[in-house]
Amino acid sequence: MTVTIYHNPACGTSRNVLGLIRNSGEEPTIIEYLKSSPSREELSDLIRRMGVPVRNVLRQKGTPYEELRLGDPALTDGQLLDAMMAHPIPINRPIVVTPLGVKLCRPSEAVLDILPNPQRGAFAKEDGEPVVDERGRRVAKAVAA
Repeated sequence: MTVTIYHNPACGTSRNVLGLIRNSGEEPTIIEYLKSSPSREELSDLIRRMGVPVRNVLRQKGTPYEELRLGDPALTDGQLLDAMMAHPIPINRPIVVTPLGVKLCRPSEAVLDILPNPQRGAFAKEDGEPVVDERGRRVAKAVAA
């Protein structure tokens, strides 16, 4: 089985997703998309397989989103893809591909929906928030009153 993560090691969410993948017993193919960007066709196919609009894969925070005017509603999907090819930092991450689907895994526990194998033990995010208990079951989030 193959699991692929489009990863940014400087991103805590991306590191947490990588940890959850490994906690399921998988060693994924890791593509550091800022060093080795997917081709325009690959990115377009990933977005199509996620079933989301191209704009949903744009990251605003910490990127040249504003300078590139990527929020302009007149920009077509093709123009947005061209901008992501020229400047990959606005590509939101991590994107994970498994035999069960393709997903932008934000929040990080979203990856659990597409991992073919169960979690093998407890897992907590880098900030200490528990995600999976010692039996490999997803931890329910407390609802604020």
